[in-house]
Amino acid sequence: MKWQGRKIYGGRAVGEALVGVKGISFFGGVDPESGVVVERGHDLEGQVIAGKVLVFPTGKGSTVGSYTLYRLKHAGKAPLAIINAECEPITAVGCIIAEIPCVDQVPIEMLHSGQRILVDGNLGVVEFLEG
Repeated sequence: MKWQGRKIYGGRAVGEALVGVKGISFFGGVDPESGVVVERGHDLEGQVIAGKVLVFPTGKGSTVGSYTLYRLKHAGKAPLAIINAECEPITAVGCIIAEIPCVDQVPIEMLHSGQRILVDGNLGVVEFLEG
């Protein structure tokens, strides 16, 4: 399956999907040293986002979340790419400054953790490969 979405930030990545159903606040919700989701009660609590194609509906929380994504990238703990149903400014700016491919406006409910996903931020395309 292949979906045409909206390009937020370019680049290409292929990796295993980590899919959440709740919005993510990177500031306070993700540990920037480990890449672990630490927000209590979040459906991804305890999961590592590093090296994954992170899929979630939308971001939330403080604008410092953008800098947390940047910090995650420089610590080697950032996701390979981000897919949102609707990307808001905090996540968009974070992806831009951290150079993380990002696409939104795709049916994220069709994606599941463990699937192998291609994100082409240059074309705004998300493609399910296997898994």
